Amino acid sequence: MRKDDVTQVLLQDKPAPVSTYGLEGIEAGARLQMETAVRLPIAVAGALMPDAHQGYGLPIGGVLATRGAVIPYGVGVDIGCRMSCSVFDIPPDHFFANGAKYKRELIAQTKFGAGVGFTGTDRTDHEVLYNPAFEEISLLSGLKEKAAQQLGSSGGGNHFVEFGLLRVSRTDRQLNLEPGEYLALLTHSGSRGLGATIAAHYTKLAKSICALPPEAANLAYLDLTSEAGQEYWTAMNLAGDYAAACHATIHKKITAAIGAEVLATVENHHNFAWKEEVNGEELIVHRKGATPAGEGITGIIPGSMTAPGFLVRGKGNAGALNSASHGAGRQMSRTKATKAFTAQGLRDELKAAGVLLIGGGLDEAPGAYKDIHQVMAAQEELVEVLATFHPKMVRMAEDGSRED
Repeated sequence: MRKDDVTQVLLQDKPAPVSTYGLEGIEAGARLQMETAVRLPIAVAGALMPDAHQGYGLPIGGVLATRGAVIPYGVGVDIGCRMSCSVFDIPPDHFFANGAKYKRELIAQTKFGAGVGFTGTDRTDHEVLYNPAFEEISLLSGLKEKAAQQLGSSGGGNHFVEFGLLRVSRTDRQLNLEPGEYLALLTHSGSRGLGATIAAHYTKLAKSICALPPEAANLAYLDLTSEAGQEYWTAMNLAGDYAAACHATIHKKITAAIGAEVLATVENHHNFAWKEEVNGEELIVHRKGATPAGEGITGIIPGSMTAPGFLVRGKGNAGALNSASHGAGRQMSRTKATKAFTAQGLRDELKAAGVLLIGGGLDEAPGAYKDIHQVMAAQEELVEVLATFHPKMVRMAEDGSRED
């Protein structure tokens, strides 16, 4: 590419408006990243969720609406990272009386760790693998085999598959659940190596086309009318569908293994970009670690391995760009967490909470996260709580295994 093919982009002096929720709990680095993002010439509005912390490009917990362009790092490396919850017909007492069975199946039906996948008869077929985009885009054609191998796996980092108790306090027609306590399965993971490769490729391409000042370099964007922009949009949506297929595979396998029927399901992406109407105009809304919370939309906001998560319904808050937090949010880096906590301390905390941890590590210790109750209190105008999920048996990658 010649130098004159690169567009030099300057940040605007006047930033687009930003709405911030739970400001007192958001670190300065995350606020600065959002302040930079809303000075992009394509930026129309931004929002910062109460779980926000510093990331690459957009902060984690950042929402940005843009005009006619998409930012690969505004979506994130793990495209389509999402939550999924299945509520079962099995009484909680059966779970507690048969803990060994549930542990055995949780281990047998899941696979964790960077680069891991399935082989031979353990592999699962799914319609997502026949998406024509795999043949139409050269980058994707070389990723199809890896995608097939990793379908139904969870990677590493903060991803998990866990059994827990879902407490429903009132009848909800949309969930179709009566008040009471239910056994539920909650999963958190994304698009694995497929999404990571797509993100890396198109971020590099965007940076080669769109030259931004150093402080904004990771916000390089692609015009959606360009060939590169259209390619990324197609690839991003494929990665999102693939992430959903991974969750569906995990839930199907575990549901069959424990002999359950599913009473209700709730799921949502939280690393993605959507075409949405904002103030009467179609914009690209990037949610990097943020839950869609349009009016009447259900979603999941997890806590930590010992803190509760919440099934929520969006209130459609326009100032928040119809968004909410995607979790509690980290208050401590992984490196700091491994130094701040001890294995014995973690074991004591898990025992006190009545949680069995399979895998995991000190980098995911509950203390590395913000107080989920404070986060939820800061976004009462964004979502209403429908039910509370309490983790009881948590499966994660072994200590030190990161997402690929």
